[in-house]
Amino acid sequence: MQKQRTSARIEAFRTVAIASDCLFGFSRAIVSAMKKEYMIFGGIILLVLAVISGISYRESNTPGKLDSFAQCLKEKGAIFYGAFWCPHCQNQKKMFGRSAKLLPYVECSTPNGQGQLPVCTDKKIEGYPTWEFSDGNREGGEVPLATLAEKTGCALPE
Repeated sequence: MQKQRTSARIEAFRTVAIASDCLFGFSRAIVSAMKKEYMIFGGIILLVLAVISGISYRESNTPGKLDSFAQCLKEKGAIFYGAFWCPHCQNQKKMFGRSAKLLPYVECSTPNGQGQLPVCTDKKIEGYPTWEFSDGNREGGEVPLATLAEKTGCALPE
């Protein structure tokens, strides 16, 4: 009787051991598969980020169509006074596309948008945008590119 109980216990332990091996083996397989899926998913995410970074880098380093025009405006002494909160100033910059970064731009607004910086009060800038030319003349509002070309003698690319 004692042998039968011992034998039954051994058999029960074997059954539990086999079951746990199956269960843990199965769960190891699931964990392994999940790790593989996470690695594939992570790889895809990294690939997408690399593509986006490449496109962004290329766009920021590609010359704008109006780069030479914007540089010429600066060389001819034209100055664009504006404010970061001014929608007309934003529209003026949009006319230049990627070349806007080359404009002879002077920010007139205080960081809180409630006042004007001394560089603009000293020049008596009363509205935005204001373009000032080397001869002292000024143009206010959104100035067409053709007018800027005419006032400065800069060639407007076609």
